[in-house]
Amino acid sequence: MAILKAKDIAKMNDKERNEKIKDLKMELVKNKIDAGKGGKMQGKEIKRTIARLHTFNRLNKKSVETK
Repeated sequence: MAILKAKDIAKMNDKERNEKIKDLKMELVKNKIDAGKGGKMQGKEIKRTIARLHTFNRLNKKSVETK
């Protein structure tokens, strides 16, 4: 799965971001299983993308509350 940049995440709505978080969490679990079997380690990048999505969700909630 492609790692998302901030400009791509900004174009998404809340529902799309939440779905992407779910997908990335599933991919992270699969990646951990593969790493145990000797597969590639991309967990750090996936975790960063999940954190970036959570940050955008949090910032949008704050902007809605201040309006």
